[in-house]
Amino acid sequence: MNLQPNIAYINELSGGDKNFESRILGILKMEFPVEKQEYITNLAESNFILAAENVHKLKHKINILGLNEAYVFAVDYENELRNQDVGRQDQFLTILNVMQEYLQNIA
Repeated sequence: MNLQPNIAYINELSGGDKNFESRILGILKMEFPVEKQEYITNLAESNFILAAENVHKLKHKINILGLNEAYVFAVDYENELRNQDVGRQDQFLTILNVMQEYLQNIA
């Protein structure tokens, strides 16, 4: 799976408006860590439906950062969580960690 986040989609949406790009990245940087932690907490507490809802929210951020294969993975994983299947939780956490590092290091 390709785990190279990028802001190509944000650039496309912005039409070159750097203020828009900055605002979107600011929102991602603010919301992502909170949503990631909520997912981790819900998973640890075996709240699989809530964890699936967290994945649902997170998958949109995955898509915004150009992680198309990871987005498809997240769609499947969300459904698996609804069936209490956590077999791919480590792979999903890897995706989240890559995203977090990217967001922490982007200007």
